[in-house]
Amino acid sequence: MTSTTDNQRQEEYFQLIDRLLRCPNGKEPEVLDASADLIDENLIRTIMQVATIMAHENNQEGSKFLIFIARQLARELGLYPELSTEA
Repeated sequence: MTSTTDNQRQEEYFQLIDRLLRCPNGKEPEVLDASADLIDENLIRTIMQVATIMAHENNQEGSKFLIFIARQLARELGLYPELSTEA
């Protein structure tokens, strides 16, 4: 990929994250389904970066929401193993 393509994809990630933050509660799966071609490991990394920035800006609610979304996506992609809650 060229850096222009990378930059364009990064911008698409940010747009998707913005749509997730603005969509009505419970509509997140529809927003994600509409952009299924963007769901990959780099999207998850970008979501975590945005969540970190939000946490530093004292937007804990937004940060926690994005971390939740990132974990769900990582599980769907097989990147986040299910951890046993049993001791």
